[in-house]
Amino acid sequence: MKILQIAFAGALLAASFAGSAYAQAKEYLTIALKDGPVVIELRPDLAPKHVARIKELAEAGEYNNVAFHRVIPGFMAQTGDVQYGNMEKDFKGDMAGMGGSSKPDVEAEFSQEPFARGTVGMARSQDPNSANSQFFIMFAPGDFLNGQYTVVGQVVEGMENVDKIKKGDEANNGSVTDPDRMISVKVGK
Repeated sequence: MKILQIAFAGALLAASFAGSAYAQAKEYLTIALKDGPVVIELRPDLAPKHVARIKELAEAGEYNNVAFHRVIPGFMAQTGDVQYGNMEKDFKGDMAGMGGSSKPDVEAEFSQEPFARGTVGMARSQDPNSANSQFFIMFAPGDFLNGQYTVVGQVVEGMENVDKIKKGDEANNGSVTDPDRMISVKVGK
């Protein structure tokens, strides 16, 4: 009987490790760019609703071929407008950045996590509770965003590929002509 209990405890422990490894794998987002992959470690501990939205849209293929419509050198690259930004389906360059997804907006999940190089945050309008599908990746620290925008993750691999995203016109709020795109986006590494 004792051997059976030990075997059962060992099986539970192994299942626990396997389950946590699977859960951990689901906490990454991989974006294929023209210059190579970008791996983002998602932060559901900071923004569970926003991370769930990003994963839902990625798993549905909504982010594939979506433009980096606003890219400001030394600041950030913004993407994720699945309504107007899909460069292979109904792309509207003049509207990209004004849309979202078919899902409702997500309430703000602000934290004390600072906006550093590689931080991924949710884009929004003046309304703090208006984030939907768009997000941005920081090229450099942006302390003025701290506590004002929701942090959803951090680039852990491929920041050099983010640095190569085509930059926009600084005089036109970073608007990009013939922008780069997220070729594909998947949950996991």
